[in-house]
Amino acid sequence: MPGEPADVVMFGPKPIIEEALTKAGLRLHKAWAAPDQDAFIASVAPKVRAIAAVAGHGPVDGALMARFPKLEIVSSFGVGYDHIDAKWAGQHGVVVTNTPDVLNEEVADTALGLLLSTVRELPQAERYLRAGNWPKHGDYQLTPSLRDRTAGIVGMGRIGKAIARRLDAMQVPVVYHTRRPTDVPYRHYPNLVDMARDADVLIVITPGGAATKDLVNAEVLKALGPDGILINVARGSVVDEPALIKALRDKTILSAGLDVFVDEPNVPAELMAMENVVLLPHVGSASEPTRRAMDTLVADNIIAWFSGKGPITPVPETPVRK
Repeated sequence: MPGEPADVVMFGPKPIIEEALTKAGLRLHKAWAAPDQDAFIASVAPKVRAIAAVAGHGPVDGALMARFPKLEIVSSFGVGYDHIDAKWAGQHGVVVTNTPDVLNEEVADTALGLLLSTVRELPQAERYLRAGNWPKHGDYQLTPSLRDRTAGIVGMGRIGKAIARRLDAMQVPVVYHTRRPTDVPYRHYPNLVDMARDADVLIVITPGGAATKDLVNAEVLKALGPDGILINVARGSVVDEPALIKALRDKTILSAGLDVFVDEPNVPAELMAMENVVLLPHVGSASEPTRRAMDTLVADNIIAWFSGKGPITPVPETPVRK
């Protein structure tokens, strides 16, 4: 790259990103490796022009971004970016990018796997077998079924559409809730409570953030009803967690399959103790090839920006400058 190499600060270790940025001639500052991160940031902030925000780091809010007077771009790992104040970034001329598309199919696969595991109680059945109960006590109990159910998808973006395609192949009717209808051949519900009342399964795959906080609340869960199943592969914040725990305990709904939680990696003890839930440690996109593609896209966005090509996957809230 012509001229002085651009400085990039990186939060969290990611070897693929580190190697790509270094090979591209960028100067990398590893905040995650510093014993005193605050002092480290203060020392490099005046020259930093990019942030590589990877999984596990805390919020990239306006206060943090404001510490970097020359900041031009924040390249974030993951399709969700509610941990970044994209509105602040946009107002201050900072581009934010995420990693969409490369994880669509993996997350959709996980959603369907979680749905099948929840409705057919597959983890519980495996525990029954491993405990030696099959020869002692006979067959595992009969389970609910995916047959004769309607799946309501909360959010119909790229991943929602990928989930819907899989449900089509399994002959499960699909309906969906978004603020506005989109270009899909499924019934749209502008009101989530109405959809929950008509559906037997809710699959949550909508962005996190203030606009969707506690979107699935006690009223929605009551409408879903005693045979209803909730699957969340979006963000923990989208579901009112205490209301969900109460709904499961009181049998307001049948069961839940969760890949995300409000205070990750801390899962409420009440959920851990329940047999009518399937819990995963946020593994929606966690396959080797998908995570490799996500890492690469984080680096590629920064490299493209400093090559003068503009960002590859900017989020809607932020400006695109070339």
